Amino acid sequence: MRKFNFARPLLILAVAFLVKSLTTTVCLLLGASQETAGNIAFVAMMIAALLTFMKLNKSRKKQ
Repeated sequence: MRKFNFARPLLILAVAFLVKSLTTTVCLLLGASQETAGNIAFVAMMIAALLTFMKLNKSRKKQ
């Protein structure tokens, strides 16, 4: 059995959190309401997490 790599899940969480924070800030600066900015940021966070996961898995298969 392979060793579990703690860096991969932490990287996915870090990317998701940073994208959510950045998206919320940008939406609020552009004049969106707090609720709308939170919803848009949540969708962006999910997309970023999925893209990061797929990219990490793709590089893992090449090894």
